[in-house]
Amino acid sequence: MKSYIDLIQQTFEFPTMEFNVDNNELLFNNVPLMDIIKEHGTPLKINYLPKIGEHIENANMFFRNAFKRHNYKGSYTYCYCTKSSHFSFVLEEALKHNIHLETSSSFDIPIIRELYRRGKVTKSTYILANGYKLPRYTQYLSELINEGFNVIPILDNLKEIESYEQQVTADTVNFGMRIATDEEPNFAFYTSRLGIRYNDVQQLYKEKIESNPKFKLKMLHFFINTGIKDSAYYWSELTRFMFKYCEMQKICPELDSIDIGGGLPIQTSLQAGYDYQQMIDEIIENIQWICNKNNVPVPHIFTEFGSYTVGESGAVIYEIIDKKLQNDKELWYMINGSFITQLPDSWGMNQKYIMLPINNWDSPYQKVNLGGLTCDSQDFYNSEMHSADLYMPIFEEDSEKQYIGFFHTGAYQESLGGYGGIQHCLIPAPKHVLVDKDEDGKIVTRVFAEEQNSDSMLKILGFKEESFVVPERNVGTEMQPIEEEEELVETKI
Repeated sequence: MKSYIDLIQQTFEFPTMEFNVDNNELLFNNVPLMDIIKEHGTPLKINYLPKIGEHIENANMFFRNAFKRHNYKGSYTYCYCTKSSHFSFVLEEALKHNIHLETSSSFDIPIIRELYRRGKVTKSTYILANGYKLPRYTQYLSELINEGFNVIPILDNLKEIESYEQQVTADTVNFGMRIATDEEPNFAFYTSRLGIRYNDVQQLYKEKIESNPKFKLKMLHFFINTGIKDSAYYWSELTRFMFKYCEMQKICPELDSIDIGGGLPIQTSLQAGYDYQQMIDEIIENIQWICNKNNVPVPHIFTEFGSYTVGESGAVIYEIIDKKLQNDKELWYMINGSFITQLPDSWGMNQKYIMLPINNWDSPYQKVNLGGLTCDSQDFYNSEMHSADLYMPIFEEDSEKQYIGFFHTGAYQESLGGYGGIQHCLIPAPKHVLVDKDEDGKIVTRVFAEEQNSDSMLKILGFKEESFVVPERNVGTEMQPIEEEEELVETKI
């Protein structure tokens, strides 16, 4: 019978730049995962930090190449979408590559201040402030603007600008406007709830911005849920947006930038491949063609890549702790974790990830279902992006261990799963390890967080006298800096 590695090699072009097998054990970006498992155990979340910088540099290269190819006269600015992952190690790693930031909540702003205190951002760093803004958010943004930070509030509704009229004392405020795009034809509703509808853009500018000497409209913001995608829907919405930009630029000379949002896709299968350069080339070509047609200077371009920045850095590793044959043909491999709590997108939106065994690649394979630890019937994973079936190596429980990994899980899963909080069936958050390279290029690991313990859960649930209570806080209360992280334990592989 053929081995698991035979199955992979006949299905994909394998090995890849990212995945390889040595001595029947999987390497992830040349990181020997079995060594990490032996040191830290499972379940385990890991982030391979160099991947973050690699993606940022690649995106800059794609836009640089496209600008040169089309003789595009605008500039490009890479922003990181913080809601994808707010962890300090992600932000600090990304900021090493001269990026800027996009926020979506008032709670982002204390993080911005702490990054500034640590010298990771400066007052010239762009802060693109998105989201529907409650009073605390607009106050925090106004305070940053008054202190000279380079903040561009992206107006999401018609009333938001009133907060800045009342609170900003700085000489100039640069605004963006988010345009309410149409959703995909199969979506539950027709137009996005986010942003300002096309028909209101000009009126808002005329009544609230043009008439105020310290207000300037500098940017229009474009975002659709599908992200950047080579589809008639994407190109139609981008074209519509650019014609609105040209219309507004003719009456608003200060308008010189667009934010085309996030959405560069990441790999969810060994089979899926994306020609990122071609995608960016087509975007630049379309933008330039429409501007030339309307005799309008091409805009400076901002993006806010989130999943693309951090997604492929992440992985989750489990051990198979049991095999259960539930009828004549349904074999279950039970993991020592939960998909619902630790990979919530796999449950909530049927998101697929690259799933590969860590060891036993020379063993025969069989069709399996993967089951999680919760008592919920939906806590399972049984298909892949390229296949309706899932295959794993056959192993003997009495004499072998089997480990599996889910890869490219670095975006959104921790925040959606409630990192360090209370989760379904009180499944604990797993140990979290960061993987990096030292100055000599050697792989090093650092423990970011130990596995969640029962005491932390009892405290949250109110069974400890020192139970955590969220303190009441007035909108005007001064923001406190985030406490320094505990020193991370570092080891070399």
